[in-house]
Amino acid sequence: MKAIQRVKQYIDFKGLNNSTFEKKIELSNGYIGTQIKRNADLGEGVLIKILDNCLDINPEWLLTGKGEMLKSSKEYKQESFQKSKIDEPKTHYGNTVPLYDIEATAGVFEVFNNNPQSIPIEHITIPNLPKCDGALYIRGDSMYPLLKSGDIVAFKTIHDKYNIIWGEMYLIYIVHNGDEYFFCKFLKKSSREGYAEFISHNQHHQSVEFPLDSIKALALVKASIRFNTLY
Repeated sequence: MKAIQRVKQYIDFKGLNNSTFEKKIELSNGYIGTQIKRNADLGEGVLIKILDNCLDINPEWLLTGKGEMLKSSKEYKQESFQKSKIDEPKTHYGNTVPLYDIEATAGVFEVFNNNPQSIPIEHITIPNLPKCDGALYIRGDSMYPLLKSGDIVAFKTIHDKYNIIWGEMYLIYIVHNGDEYFFCKFLKKSSREGYAEFISHNQHHQSVEFPLDSIKALALVKASIRFNTLY
């Protein structure tokens, strides 16, 4: 039996539903249900979240299936006391964020707006990472060599497209004249009223301009990850 099935047993035992459990351990909506249906493996980051937020669960049971589901009352009380004594507030650092594959989800707009249809393919944990809403793979070479195709960028969704920090790097979803575009670009204020300039890092790509009203979803790039080898 995989860990995801033991998680389901714990949820049922506690009288919770998947959605309530996901909120409790700060997972995206629909993640647990999807993993149960797939009988999928849980990543290290998700397991850590469960153990950090469900203090009564027995780590050995969760990871291996050995022993009892719950800690003894003595262990539970001692750990709860130690946690409350430390009283360390949750910060936005050491953040675990959902990793999306845009091609496998409902689309960029849904991911940026936390649509339940947008199921992450994994969760990643990065030490000292500022608060982010998600991460995704970069496609194309417009930001090369700063970013290359296959790199991962972590982003924070911006809900007010008129609150842009000019000069920063953004992920932008645009609908203009019936066409859809998805860019990773630097944004610069245009000399044209109501427009923004989209600037690539790659010197072989020319900058383009679009009306601010054409921006349907916007996210600030806060971090990037690059794999130098696949093994």
